[in-house]
Amino acid sequence: MTGYPEGVFRRRSASAAPDSNSAESASPEATEATQPKGYTPKKGVPTPKRRESETAPRRPVKAPETRKEAYRAYRDRLERQRGTTARRSGAPKGDEKYFRQQDLGKARAFARDFIDSRRSASEFFLPFSILIIALLFINNPLFQVGVAYVLWPLMMVTIIAEGVMVGRTVKRRAMEYFPDDPAIKGIGMYAAMRQLQFRRLRLPKPRVKVGEDPTPNSAR
Repeated sequence: MTGYPEGVFRRRSASAAPDSNSAESASPEATEATQPKGYTPKKGVPTPKRRESETAPRRPVKAPETRKEAYRAYRDRLERQRGTTARRSGAPKGDEKYFRQQDLGKARAFARDFIDSRRSASEFFLPFSILIIALLFINNPLFQVGVAYVLWPLMMVTIIAEGVMVGRTVKRRAMEYFPDDPAIKGIGMYAAMRQLQFRRLRLPKPRVKVGEDPTPNSAR
């Protein structure tokens, strides 16, 4: 007699082994139920880093520090938007910067083509004005009266009459070709003002030559 109860140092029977194995192979749901609150089970693969998961990492946006920088950023954003809109309106590549808001639209493009396809007296308004001012310096009272009261009024009447006729023609034809274009409003004045400019100084630049048909392809 050793003083210890019988079976203390006895080897466990084989029937106890399946019980331990069954405890180890318990369902994950039962295992998670025994875990403390807030426990998160481990995943099969490591969680990818944010830099690896994003295909194109975003760069931090630097806020403008001065009013000048804010204005420059605002102007650049407007230039990009205007360039995109101008390209959608048919602006040639590289000439988007010459297009203003009032230059956009197919109706306005037709008005420019109509004016650029013909010669007019109005486009020589600036050279005529300089010539008349130079003639007024001639020291001849009778000649000065003729320039001031005959030649100058005749030039102004011609330009006004030509502008009214061209404006009406452009508006009438634009309404036939583009009835749903909102840019038709004010297109007559738009055409008349372009007609006053010298051909080489017009912006946007002319895309048709003198004598060409300005009728849009959709209306031919």
